[in-house]
Amino acid sequence: MSDPAVDPEEVRHVADLARVDLGDDEIERFTDQFGEILAAFEALDDVPETEREADLSNVMRPDEVRESLSQEEALRNASDTEEGQFKGPKVS
Repeated sequence: MSDPAVDPEEVRHVADLARVDLGDDEIERFTDQFGEILAAFEALDDVPETEREADLSNVMRPDEVRESLSQEEALRNASDTEEGQFKGPKVS
């Protein structure tokens, strides 16, 4: 039998990076689940390549100048405004 795709130490390392505390039973379960996920991705290698259509071209529509919202309309649903502008929470 081949070596498992993921070992418990890798799962512990990822859990530490994510600052998630896992018990031994969870480590074992996640090790198995990660291995199954990687096996599913390896199955994609078995999908045959097919002919495809030509490369896509730019399908964006050209910009059009249109009337926009007034300042009053734009601020109508704002929870807080100041001097005619949106006001958000302080970030520190």
